[in-house]
Amino acid sequence: MDAQSRGRAEDIDPADQWVLNPDTGDYELRLSPSPPQSPVPRPRRATPAEAPAPERDGREHREDREDREVPTSRRRRAAPEEEPPGRRGRRRPAKKKSRGKRILLWTGGTMAFVVLAAGTAGYLYLQHLNGNIQSVSDDGAGTGGFSKDKAINILLIGTDKRTGDGNEGYGDNGSAGHADTNILLHVSKDRSNATALSIPRDLIVDVPDCPTTQEDGSTKVIPGESEVRFNTSLGQNERTPSCTMRTVTELTGVTPDNFMVADFNAVKTLTSAVGGVEVCLAKDIDDPDSHLNLPAGKHTIEGEEALAFVRTRHSVGFGGDLSRIEIQQQFLSALMRKLKSNDTLSSPSKMVKLAEAGTEALTVDSKLDSITKLKDLGLELGKLNIKNLTFATVPVVDNPAEKVAATVVLKEGPAQQVFDMIKNDVSFTEVKEKEKEEQKKEDAADAARLKGEKSEPGEVRVRVMNGGASDGSAGRELTYLQNEAGVTKSENAGNAPEDLDKTTLEYAPDQADQARALAEILGLSGAAMKPGESVTNSQGLPTMTLTLGKDFKGAGVKLDAASGKAPEDVQKSTADKVECAK
Repeated sequence: MDAQSRGRAEDIDPADQWVLNPDTGDYELRLSPSPPQSPVPRPRRATPAEAPAPERDGREHREDREDREVPTSRRRRAAPEEEPPGRRGRRRPAKKKSRGKRILLWTGGTMAFVVLAAGTAGYLYLQHLNGNIQSVSDDGAGTGGFSKDKAINILLIGTDKRTGDGNEGYGDNGSAGHADTNILLHVSKDRSNATALSIPRDLIVDVPDCPTTQEDGSTKVIPGESEVRFNTSLGQNERTPSCTMRTVTELTGVTPDNFMVADFNAVKTLTSAVGGVEVCLAKDIDDPDSHLNLPAGKHTIEGEEALAFVRTRHSVGFGGDLSRIEIQQQFLSALMRKLKSNDTLSSPSKMVKLAEAGTEALTVDSKLDSITKLKDLGLELGKLNIKNLTFATVPVVDNPAEKVAATVVLKEGPAQQVFDMIKNDVSFTEVKEKEKEEQKKEDAADAARLKGEKSEPGEVRVRVMNGGASDGSAGRELTYLQNEAGVTKSENAGNAPEDLDKTTLEYAPDQADQARALAEILGLSGAAMKPGESVTNSQGLPTMTLTLGKDFKGAGVKLDAASGKAPEDVQKSTADKVECAK
């Protein structure tokens, strides 16, 4: 059965299941049971023979739910006592809730991101929606769940599983359900901004060993693999979403709080629930692989056509997965704008359809296995203004080990800088100036060291020493300074006498202009600049000393992520802007 048909009994629109009670003036829900959704990859039962999957713990059989008595209407209030003569007609009529306030009840849980928004929009009827939700253990791979007083990191996974009516025609209909689309959604602690970081499916990564809870409660460790595609972190060798979680942590250094998984049906049902989303094409597209055929211009798409839009790649950009990521980001921005629009928020019918579609299309981790928990998450994310949500992609380059490019590898410097910005809760949208603890502790003298004239890079003389960084760091940083930063008068001075926690730059007073220029190149704070004495380089000239400490992150990476901006070559866009697929 197609996911669009789930949650509907005898062709009844979910919005029509809300019935006005004339006695109370409130709407009450009359429910019909929904068939279960198709599963994402999950552990197999640890028994010799295959057997049908049991009902999920804590849930009733569908047939049992059908026998449950439908709640009756509220008891009619007793008639008021007759008032004494002379006072009749003075009683004020009971004040009914305004339509606007009733709408607020519907919209209070709407989230800022696509699948999350749909997942929490209709939390008024918890019991019914709880039955739609399918959950899988995170196997201890996450933080234990999001917190209201901390930054939030949610891993969103779109699988290539072809379950559902009409989906078998797309590509490999025998797919185990790999991690085809992957977004690490970071929402700042103060909820003022967010970053949706796309991780290419063809990125070469190391998949770690993954302890995985089996259906009988036992734990099986699925062996890891080195230098494989990211998408194999799910589905391959019976890996579950918790393994994708661990892979993201190993890749980025960011541990997700929770995960959500959606299949092809999610795109179709969510877009149909809101009445379609508007997208823009800069050119005609006729892609037989994705079945998308649209002329240039603006179009409102939903259902199968929406799925074809997010799957197309051969007719946009360079025709690869990175081009498809861009068009998916444009689509998600359009869907978010539609979810946030008055046309959606003021329509109880659409909100009910969103709640049904979202809960049926998603699989979540066990820390998000109820509408109440999803609602709490939605209220946090709903504080975000979508103009401050940036879509970005992990910086990558073609795999140099391949003659014909099929996979990609990290572009080390910019990629590490992006990961550091997320770990340090630094906004890509720069909606407000970040006040970091290091900057707060700096006194006026430290700040003054960064102000003043700066030398040209070619005039900067500096020797580089390793004072606690990884082996070979001084040589790699020297190569960067000479070949990319233009600091040609630099040299390698070997290891420092002692290790340092923080990178420092020591210089003589008459070298302050050179020190400021190098600090700007390296992203040094004023506290890292140490006025002192110069030394003599191999040419007998006075030179500064740059000592790489334990905080050194890599050649060309800004040492203070809070002081830097997103790398210039990082693809990024914001959700409030309409962009046309090229």
